[in-house]
Amino acid sequence: VLNTLINTKKFTMQDLEISVLNKINTWLQGSYDIETKKEIKSLLDQKAFTELTDSFYKDLEFGTGGLRGIMGSGTNRINKYTIGAATQGLSNFLLKKYPGEKIKVAVAHDSRNQSDFLAKTTAEVFSANGIHVYFFKALRPTPLLSFAIRELGCKSGVMITASHNPKEYNGYKAYGSDGGQFISPDDKMVMDEVSAIRGVDFIKFERVEENIELISESLDHAYLDKITALSVSQDAIKRQSDLKIVYSPIHGTGITLVPGALERFGFRNVSIVEEQSNPDGNFPTVIYPNPEEHEALSLALKKAKALDADLVLATDPDADRVGIAVKNNKGEFILLNGNQTGSLLINYLLNAWDQDGKLTGNEYIVSTVVTTKLIEDIAKKKNVSFFETLTGFKWIGAIITELQGKKTFIAGGEESYGYLVGELVRDKDAVISCAFIAEMAAYYKDKGSSLYQAMLDMYQEYGFYKEKLVSITKKGKSGAEEIKEMMQRFRTNTPQSLGGSKVIRLKDYELGKDTDLFSGISEKLNYPSSDVLQFITEDGSIISARPSGTEPKIKFYCSVKTSLPDTDHFDRVSLELDQKTDQILKDLEV
Repeated sequence: VLNTLINTKKFTMQDLEISVLNKINTWLQGSYDIETKKEIKSLLDQKAFTELTDSFYKDLEFGTGGLRGIMGSGTNRINKYTIGAATQGLSNFLLKKYPGEKIKVAVAHDSRNQSDFLAKTTAEVFSANGIHVYFFKALRPTPLLSFAIRELGCKSGVMITASHNPKEYNGYKAYGSDGGQFISPDDKMVMDEVSAIRGVDFIKFERVEENIELISESLDHAYLDKITALSVSQDAIKRQSDLKIVYSPIHGTGITLVPGALERFGFRNVSIVEEQSNPDGNFPTVIYPNPEEHEALSLALKKAKALDADLVLATDPDADRVGIAVKNNKGEFILLNGNQTGSLLINYLLNAWDQDGKLTGNEYIVSTVVTTKLIEDIAKKKNVSFFETLTGFKWIGAIITELQGKKTFIAGGEESYGYLVGELVRDKDAVISCAFIAEMAAYYKDKGSSLYQAMLDMYQEYGFYKEKLVSITKKGKSGAEEIKEMMQRFRTNTPQSLGGSKVIRLKDYELGKDTDLFSGISEKLNYPSSDVLQFITEDGSIISARPSGTEPKIKFYCSVKTSLPDTDHFDRVSLELDQKTDQILKDLEV
């Protein structure tokens, strides 16, 4: 087929690399469906060489959390065949790990375009391999999938989602028997099995009906019942049951469980953003379905202002992240970032547990290396153990599994708007988080305060921490190379000062080294290898650089701190910290 196109001068051999041409030829000649082949031929006819290169220059990498990419035809795209290969590889891993056992898995999907089809494809491949599939018959949040794995005694689970990515993306989150994403050594073993699937003919697609069982709504009720049992301020909620809450699922799965969770907790005045209430993979009312973005909450904020609401909640498409807005002391709605919400939530929980006499010295909190250090300070003051992990909630989940039955997990969180309360699941959970953020708002309102004032009080007590995140998008093959070059440049040319303060330490999580830049002495970092660099300055500022594992981005996290002697000085001190973070990022030339 390619020779014919070349001979008819559709393109020349110089337009595409030979490795890309070979992969295209394999797909055009192989056992792929007609529509897929038509799509590839259409791109060739259009001379869309950049798109073809990005679609075929590599195999979509099955990382430690699964797959994520743009939907379309090609080895570097999300489609029936890349999802099928991932599921075949995961099936092969499970059959080897649990020989002679009846293997059960759970499969769910979000509201994205093709998610239902890709979830059915996943279930069919599992079933063809003799694996029993518990299949969610309608879209459900990621945390419910994590809950289902443990509740139903599964060995694994798969969620079809691209989380908060733009609408052209989809993905595949793979989970182990504890309901958390795979970690070492299983993650590497799964990746090896997936990479061993060399083509479409190695994938078993033929559905075995008796191996697929639909999950009933009784699982929803079990999950919501157990969430409600975690509540620690029911008396405050009863007195503040009319708390005005505005909620948006941003066209995602949150609509299936978040309103129910809020109702179970006792909230009676929840208003849904109707324009965003219907699940829709085109996300028609937003640019990005990401609760980190102000634009994504614009409709919710409009409704909240009209209703004079107390709290705004918004969840991403698979309902594992939540963004919130609260009123400041001037009555204006402001969005809190992930660090602020996470710190507030953990501060509230530890105070509430302490007041109830539930802190025994055996409890713990977890956050990540790029999350605010304020959380660690709060835990230490309450004599609660604190653990820090690499970025990615699977590492938090792994600690919960490791310490189950030994210590009590209260809560954990990361700056990217993901939190978890209690041990019901092993991933970030926006359903649980929405319920507890509402409970927290009721708790402070019951005391004559507010979430905003509670934040100011927290800063006055522990110090004013302020963080800023800058994400730089670099798409395609060339973008991946640029990001790699940027990280290499920072490794070999460490900045001497940032924001007017000397850089005194460099933590390189890929090399596993924590280096004192004055003495040159290095200590070992006790973390798995990860492509993260962290610069620590003399005045305590922490700046981290990390390529995203799920998006074509490199992220820079900047954290600064000072004292807040009086909450009346908040605006002035906040501006000073903003100026400092801006200067640090300018010094980094990002």
